[in-house]
Amino acid sequence: MTDYVALLRGINVGPTTQLPMQDLRRLLEEIGGRSVRTHLRSGNALFEHEGADPGKLAEALESAVAAAFDGRKVPCLVREAADLTRVVEHNPFDMTGVDAARFLVVFLSGPVEPDRIAGLDPDGFAPDEFRPGAREIYVHCPGGVQKTRLSHTLWEKHLRLTATARNWNTVTRLVAMAAR
Repeated sequence: MTDYVALLRGINVGPTTQLPMQDLRRLLEEIGGRSVRTHLRSGNALFEHEGADPGKLAEALESAVAAAFDGRKVPCLVREAADLTRVVEHNPFDMTGVDAARFLVVFLSGPVEPDRIAGLDPDGFAPDEFRPGAREIYVHCPGGVQKTRLSHTLWEKHLRLTATARNWNTVTRLVAMAAR
């Protein structure tokens, strides 16, 4: 049994994107998840599964959501819980004085290809900053995350990967929950 974290993008942010957490838990159980727990209402779930391929689990969850909610397409990423620990441990930013609510981790469906990110001029996004990780982008938004141009949309366009972001508070809370 492996511990996983599911990250769904764009749910419960408006009246047409509602996905109750009890339904998310049920859908994860239907695809074989066990000990399912959710965090917040924004599409974060921890679960155990016998499967060894996070990509296939993400596809199964996307299909289950679409089947249960009239074909609604909800991008889903699944990571091993241990991978979230790596994300926290390899944060390239010094977090001294950084508001964790204004610091994002943009999770990606695949590895960051340096040639795709090379064309982005960091100075063009100031005062926001970004640094690539292995399969994530770390983003500091001192003016607030609502105003940043370094959103999942930019990363999907330039990296041609599925992306979803979580603030640092959520990421570290998910790591703590997985450690239990």
